[in-house]
Amino acid sequence: MRQLAKTLERQEKILLSLSRFSYLSRSQIQIIHEIPSERTAQRVMQQLSKYVSSFMDGEKIFYLNAEGRKYTGCEKICKKMTTSRHYIMRNDLYIAYNCPDDWKNEMRLLYKDVNVIADALFESNGIRHIVEVDHTQKMQANKVKIEKYRKLLEYGVLKNIRLVWMTTTNYRKKKLLEMMGDIQGQVFTISDFH
Repeated sequence: MRQLAKTLERQEKILLSLSRFSYLSRSQIQIIHEIPSERTAQRVMQQLSKYVSSFMDGEKIFYLNAEGRKYTGCEKICKKMTTSRHYIMRNDLYIAYNCPDDWKNEMRLLYKDVNVIADALFESNGIRHIVEVDHTQKMQANKVKIEKYRKLLEYGVLKNIRLVWMTTTNYRKKKLLEMMGDIQGQVFTISDFH
């Protein structure tokens, strides 16, 4: 009886994670929910097949289906699409920063003439981290976003921040670091995590 309760609790936590993060790879589910083996993770996800859909993108990527959204109260509809890689990259950063409790996705920062949506925000050691994922974005769009953060710093709205980027190539990493200039932060590439 206790084992069944534990199994149901883990399943519910996984469904709530999918509601929170939209897409999770099998290995991300394993890390976040401390599932020891790939085989066990596959079995757990098979048991959740009523609530989740999946597709292959290097490894299995899971998301809530209609039944899963109904169970969790999630309103966001996810499908198999290329933008899922953006979410997977953001999740890699969430895991790299030890799954912060205060991690919030898609947060709007608005002040005067500046309106910007950060991919995620969290705080660590008194420093607010602003997370941005550059998957297929044009460099000009990244530049505009960085300038908005610079303006918020100049207005004094943002203080003690660290801008954290995840991108795809070393060339893009170099460009982002150049554009950030004196803004505190760092840029990771996918290869830093895989």
